[in-house]
Amino acid sequence: MSLQDITARIAKAEDRSGRPTGSVKLIAVSKVQPNERVQAVLEQGHRCFGENRVQEAAGKWPAFKEQFDGVDLHLIGPLQTNKARQAMELCNAIHSVDRPKLAKTLARLAQEMGSCPDLFIQVNTGEEEQKAGILPADADGFIAECTALDLPVRGLMCIPPVDEEPTLHFALLAKIAARNGLEGLSMGMSGDFEQAIALGATHVRVGSAIFGERVKPQE
Repeated sequence: MSLQDITARIAKAEDRSGRPTGSVKLIAVSKVQPNERVQAVLEQGHRCFGENRVQEAAGKWPAFKEQFDGVDLHLIGPLQTNKARQAMELCNAIHSVDRPKLAKTLARLAQEMGSCPDLFIQVNTGEEEQKAGILPADADGFIAECTALDLPVRGLMCIPPVDEEPTLHFALLAKIAARNGLEGLSMGMSGDFEQAIALGATHVRVGSAIFGERVKPQE
């Protein structure tokens, strides 16, 4: 599939849901993709990308930012507190705020730096032990805690369990966001982004459908 195919499908999904064209942001997930594939998508005019690891983003994006204006970089993978400053310097948004210690670190650094990327709180809607994210039962309290720290919380993010119906998780995330007055919903990936848009997604994270299968780095 091409970038144009994906953007056309997003536009159709927006239309079916009665939402304005362009209301959903496509995050092209460039993690573990060769630079030439990323450059090809940049040359087509796309500017919003997602990376999983700060270290990989730091090795890839400064050079691209010099070459292409208006890059909008989103961190969508887990963030260690010792990488928080680097993430805040590199990224326009962080989708994986998932614990009080990280929230407090981001708040302290935001005070020091005088700015902060847009933040999304990751909710572990499937309550999976191996997965990051705040539990749904704890989400309201954590959102309030982040707001009290003056953090720019724009919305919520989830990654549904692979073996469960994703729409149940999208609906749960939308419900938590609505009752907390949050508009941003980072949900939906290559296989289910149209369903996510129908349930209110504002950001969809699509990688393999744009770039092809991921290329594992050489050992």
